Amino acid sequence: MDKVVLLIRLKKKVLLYNPKAVFYDLPLALIALASNIDREKYDPIIIDGRIEKNPIEKLNQLADDTTLCLGVTCLTGAPIKDALKISEEFKALNPDIPVIWGGWHTSLFALEPLKELSFVDFTVQGQGEASFSELLSAIDSHKDYKSIEGISYKDDENTCHRNKARATNDINSFNPCDYSLIDVEAYFKLKGRRQLDYISSAGCYFRCSFCADPFVFERKFTSLKPERIVEELKSLWTAYKFTDLNFQDETFFTYKKDILKMAELFIENKMNFSWAATMRADQGSRMTFEEFEILKKSGLRRLLIGVESGSQEMMDWLKKDIKMEQVWLCAERCKKLGINVIFPFIVGFPGESDQSVEHSIQMIKELRAMSDGFDTPIFYFKPYPGSAITSEVAKNGYSLPKKTEDWGEFDYIGSHGPWVSTEKRKKIERLKFYLKLAYSKKGKSIPLLSAVAKRRVKNSRFAFPIEKWVFESLRPSKRLS
Repeated sequence: MDKVVLLIRLKKKVLLYNPKAVFYDLPLALIALASNIDREKYDPIIIDGRIEKNPIEKLNQLADDTTLCLGVTCLTGAPIKDALKISEEFKALNPDIPVIWGGWHTSLFALEPLKELSFVDFTVQGQGEASFSELLSAIDSHKDYKSIEGISYKDDENTCHRNKARATNDINSFNPCDYSLIDVEAYFKLKGRRQLDYISSAGCYFRCSFCADPFVFERKFTSLKPERIVEELKSLWTAYKFTDLNFQDETFFTYKKDILKMAELFIENKMNFSWAATMRADQGSRMTFEEFEILKKSGLRRLLIGVESGSQEMMDWLKKDIKMEQVWLCAERCKKLGINVIFPFIVGFPGESDQSVEHSIQMIKELRAMSDGFDTPIFYFKPYPGSAITSEVAKNGYSLPKKTEDWGEFDYIGSHGPWVSTEKRKKIERLKFYLKLAYSKKGKSIPLLSAVAKRRVKNSRFAFPIEKWVFESLRPSKRLS
């Protein structure tokens, strides 16, 4: 017994921090990192700024002579503000403990945080499991970092170095994610439902010009075998009694046969929970109606099918590689089977014509009226770093944030670029309001208002939006980030 206690004490702590954000998905990236380090040597501890009331106090309490590092995952946008605050305060009190940043932002900006921030010692790029594990070993054994692929670092002279990129690993070679590292029940409570998040793949084969995936993963893709997915989920379902599963994959239906096999195993094993995932319209169009029925029977309740634009010309410019008829085919099948769908749209691309926007508005109206289970959120294009369009607009004079802290103020949801006129934004905001009033549960609770809203939407009559003014005066909208 004493020997066991001694071994536990000899383990070095690896602190992992998930910054504050407006969403409550489980911190899957940190769980994956923690699950793939040497657990006989290291004790990973995940602290989430969305869960912990005073995260910096907690981190400082945990920091001692046995602490090997603090790892922080960074998503470009508002979460960076908290990542900056926590990292700086932690380093001020624990100057000898290395701070490592990883995630989307450092995959896009490997060296900038190192050059600009005295309190960041390393950054990790791309798929981080193997890179992070090797980096921990090097820090622990005081070895140099030159040969570790997928990382950037400062040397003793404060010079910054970026190592060779690491090739995407087959994720079947990684350990299963250890959900016991977090308080799963706390996330259920925040979500307001017993929904578990899970990811079964990494990367994306496709070339969409508004997306950063081609830059980060170089159009590589790897996914778990269906048998492994089901085995892991059976264990998690038994442990946490979740009622809904949210697959966080970018392109979940990349290998149709594998997903159908997974669905059949769900049915065979009587795994009684619903599930949701992403689907490209071209992937869905290559499936038969009978295959959609298998998915529905296995518990599929909702798909997210990115449309982006109602104009085929714009879709082609975005290199989406999807045809409009494929979207409509998926919509018809989901309507018949009672599968809910989120169809996101984006307006305000650089150079987008008014006609293109009108095509999107018309498609949005038709899809939303097609089924009570369909939703058509509308976003404004804002240049995400790493995408082909962003590179192009930057060349043409669009001013992107210059420093890491400036990226923390970059708003991707609530704001728009200079390509959206005041008049266009006004029209889109009014459309969004009346769509919600016409079709949402809250809107339908007031039948007369719902009917008025539907008529306004159908005829695109948004002048004098009295209902909108009244609602906003009673309940001002929250600023999103």
